[in-house]
Amino acid sequence: MVRYAAQEIPAAKSARARGSYLRVSFKNTRETAQAINGMKLQRALAFLENVTNKMEAVPMRRYAGSTGRTAQGQNWGVSKARWPEKSARFLTDLLKNAEANADGKGLDTGNLIVKRIQVNQAPKGRRRTYRAHGRINPYMTNPCHIELILTEGEEVVQKGPQVVKREQRLNSRQRGTEIRRALTQA
Repeated sequence: MVRYAAQEIPAAKSARARGSYLRVSFKNTRETAQAINGMKLQRALAFLENVTNKMEAVPMRRYAGSTGRTAQGQNWGVSKARWPEKSARFLTDLLKNAEANADGKGLDTGNLIVKRIQVNQAPKGRRRTYRAHGRINPYMTNPCHIELILTEGEEVVQKGPQVVKREQRLNSRQRGTEIRRALTQA
C-alpha cells in the first residue's frame, strides 16, 4: 500500500488512484488538474473530452508564461488558456481507474466528486541535443506524479424557510412621517 498525501479523507467513502513518473508535462498537467478539482466525476470526464476536442480550454493561472489568449478562457475568468491534450488523456485514464476502484468498493459512481488532486514534479529525464560548432546542450523532460481521491458527495439538504423580522431603524424625519401617516389614517 502506498502512502497518499491526503491522510484525513476516510478510505471507506473514497476511491484513490495514482500514477508515478508519468511522461507528461508537469506544468500543463498541474493546470489541468486544478481545473477539474472539485468537479463531479462525469463533468470532469466530459470536460477533459472537450479539451481534447478543443471545445473547452484549460485556464493557465500559475504557469502562464508565453501562453496565448483565447476567448474560451472567459468561462474561467482568465484570458490565457490552452488545450493540453496529452495531460487530458493521462488524467482521463486516472479518473477511469479511480472510478473502477470506487465501483469495486461498492460506492455510488454517479455521485463521485474529485475531492483531492495533486500533481508533483518527478525527476527530470536527461537527454542531449547537438548544436552547431560541436556544442551539446541538455534536452530534459519534466515528468510528474499524479494522485487523486474521489469521494461520494453529501446529500444537499434544503434550508427551511426562516422568517426573521428585523426592527427597521428610522431616523427622526422618517419617524415623524410614520407618526403623521398613522394620525391621518386614524
